Amino acid sequence: MDFVYIIGGLVLLFLGGEGLVRGSVALAYRMGISTLLVSLVVVGFGTSAPELIVSINAALSGSPEIALGNVVGSNIANVLLILGTAGLITPLLCDSAAVRRDSLAVIVVSAGLACLSFLDVIDWRAGAMMLLVLFGYLYFAYSSEKNERRTEQKKAQKDLREHISEDMTPPKDSALLSIVFLIGGLLFLVVGAHYLVEGAASIARSFGISEAVIGLSLIAFGTSLPELATAIVASIRGHSDVIIGNVLGSNLFNILSILGVTALIAPLPLSGRIVEIDVWIMLASAAVLFPVILTGHKISRLEGAGFVALYLAYIGFMFVI
Repeated sequence: MDFVYIIGGLVLLFLGGEGLVRGSVALAYRMGISTLLVSLVVVGFGTSAPELIVSINAALSGSPEIALGNVVGSNIANVLLILGTAGLITPLLCDSAAVRRDSLAVIVVSAGLACLSFLDVIDWRAGAMMLLVLFGYLYFAYSSEKNERRTEQKKAQKDLREHISEDMTPPKDSALLSIVFLIGGLLFLVVGAHYLVEGAASIARSFGISEAVIGLSLIAFGTSLPELATAIVASIRGHSDVIIGNVLGSNLFNILSILGVTALIAPLPLSGRIVEIDVWIMLASAAVLFPVILTGHKISRLEGAGFVALYLAYIGFMFVI
């Protein structure tokens, strides 16, 4: 029955994430919000919504290791597994100024979480600070986009908007149907998160596997399915900026929004293998990607295969220790 809970939870999380993104983007277009801002806020938050619901539910259920492991494991999977899989399908170009800006932000935020690991707990004060940093960065990114539209990068920004529009164009739904998708997606996420956490925690206890490992592997992979689906579709269409931007944006939201909101609800203890090992692997995975993006180099199929191999090695290493 536990495995039925897990499979059902993963299915509901995936459907819920898709419904949330579809409904949110459709409503945003009807409200006249720019496509670029929608991609940064709605898509980034929408694909990270499963991690948010799972982490909050885990914290309230007395499983804080699953909440923290979910975020750390998802960020590792986003870079190594998702970008690696997309790179295997088509080489990913990394020559966007916005991509370089966001990649630097991901490294800084990841380093900040690594520094927090020296504390005993992420309390409500640290959670509030994370949310303030997130809102500040969103304002900075929005201001940067406005300035870039007045510079020589107008064409690059136009191409990016066209790519995002093609990948994330909402269906021609009525406002009522969009609201139904939005609310239905949230409900699916809540129910799916409940069954996934219950099933995973039960398996962890019965097999003697720590909840930290379950959170870092199975749950992290399951809640990263929306990002993976988006990356595969975008890579088939050859839109590298959409893939990389989605991954980097999701990693920012995972740390700042998910851990921030969760810490406001319940303190997150910092102890065990996650803070001793996995947080630093997360930082290393972000740091490995940055030189590639900084130089405007493309992520080739060979490098994509290397990323996937590193992720599989990480999963194997996790269960060995």
